[in-house]
Amino acid sequence: MSSQKKESWIWWKHGVIYHIYPRSFQDADGDGIGDIRGIIRRLGYLKELGIDGIWISPMYKSPMVDFGYDVSSYREIDPVFGTMDDFMELLGKAHDAGIRIILDMILNHTSNQHPWFIESSESLASPKRNWYIWKEGTMGTPPNNWKSAVGGSAWNLDEQTGQYYLHSFFKEQPDLNWRDPELHGVFFDEMKFWLDLGVDGFRLDVINLIAKDKKFRNNPVLLGIPALQQHVYTRNRKRSVTVVTKIRELLNSYENRVSIGEIYTHPPGDVKTAARYLAGGENGIHLAFDFSLIFSTWNAHAYYKSITAWYASLPEGGWPCNVLSNHDLLRSIDRFPWRTNREEKAKVAATLLLTMMGTPFIYYGEEIGMHNTHVSKKQIRDPLGKRYWPLFTGRDKARTPMQWNPEPNGGFTTGKPWLPLNRDFSSRNVKQQEGEPYSLLNHYRNLIKLRRSHEPLHRGSWLPVTNGQRGILAYFRKTGEERMLVILNFTGRQKTFSLPEHSYGKVVLSTHRSPGEFNYFQHMQIGAFEATICLVSE
Repeated sequence: MSSQKKESWIWWKHGVIYHIYPRSFQDADGDGIGDIRGIIRRLGYLKELGIDGIWISPMYKSPMVDFGYDVSSYREIDPVFGTMDDFMELLGKAHDAGIRIILDMILNHTSNQHPWFIESSESLASPKRNWYIWKEGTMGTPPNNWKSAVGGSAWNLDEQTGQYYLHSFFKEQPDLNWRDPELHGVFFDEMKFWLDLGVDGFRLDVINLIAKDKKFRNNPVLLGIPALQQHVYTRNRKRSVTVVTKIRELLNSYENRVSIGEIYTHPPGDVKTAARYLAGGENGIHLAFDFSLIFSTWNAHAYYKSITAWYASLPEGGWPCNVLSNHDLLRSIDRFPWRTNREEKAKVAATLLLTMMGTPFIYYGEEIGMHNTHVSKKQIRDPLGKRYWPLFTGRDKARTPMQWNPEPNGGFTTGKPWLPLNRDFSSRNVKQQEGEPYSLLNHYRNLIKLRRSHEPLHRGSWLPVTNGQRGILAYFRKTGEERMLVILNFTGRQKTFSLPEHSYGKVVLSTHRSPGEFNYFQHMQIGAFEATICLVSE
């Protein structure tokens, strides 16, 4: 280890976070839907994997129009997932296992069944009228041209009061008005409720949408097509950053809590916009999702450009986080550039994710290489899939149940699963991969263990050696006197790699080489889709 003075371990900065979509992780009561007791049952698996925190998608009380992202009560657990007692047991047992719990917090909108909105819509004089965004129409048309992210106008006419309310997503998800100071205090009380219980932080859903133009100006359109909007007045307004600063102040009043912002931008991977929300690493959110890796093509130079752009955009004191897949997008292993040699590419991508500078997020099932699942028209549950089938079949294919073993329903449930399992569950599952030393699951476990035991991999500087032009991405991670070299071959061909200024290194983890093997970095032959990490000697 390095002889330099060590920075104390910060779990959200130096550790690894695992994302659970609760409906699909583990069902404990046989109703076919994952639940809190199911997560409790699998805490041993997560501890053995080596993760430091769990981000759980919403479990609040909800009509489930958008599967929990339409909240009707922020202080209640939806019965489909269990009870508050179940949650407190999860929180306690996770903490006993050294695992932190991060909840999804939806600040942009509520359900239209939330008591706040019900009261807000009762009359123009309602005390909560200004908690949501209401506006008069113009001659029977919506107030402006703003479009919903799910299609159509972002405005819905309320027949009772004669005004329109704004909804950035489905009409059942009315937007909150973050220009109202009373709402700030009330909503922050909802967050305090969970923080006081011991929750370790929040993932902030679409945080860059929470402030809109106070003049309600029309968004510019592209090519004269109203549906193709530049969201100038509905996203990334200065007030969004102001709210983020207040959230950071709230979290700073508690010990060792974290805020993680979902800042999905157009074009995807607009790292400069995402970095703005970090606000120098002191006043902004702790972490801001960068989606550029998700949208990079399978090309070493493309990944190099994404990584360097993200790091260059970070404010002083800002810390990156990195992700390959999530619940809204296709699983990375099935994206078009990955269609061949998927298993080999998955190991290269895992090595990249877990050796880059920044906090890695693993989407459940990614560690066993779960694929997107075919979901027929009759099986679609995602409202987007139902609305746009067959042009868009929805997000269900990346949300199917976790594949635990080769038993019926993959060990996920004893009932009928809410979504079908992938047909490969009997051959691709946790139990099968646990018994194979060179499986993808064991590669993840070994990487996480290595990352934790070597300072350079979780806190060191990132120094590129190649820019990926010839298919090899190589970089140093360094703290003090300890230096580690990561070599990734993104091609299906053997490549020659040279590092004249350093003579040799000892392999500590590799897809192609034995640990302890010594390599000389002069005309070193790197195998097809090889991922190798070496401890380097001068």
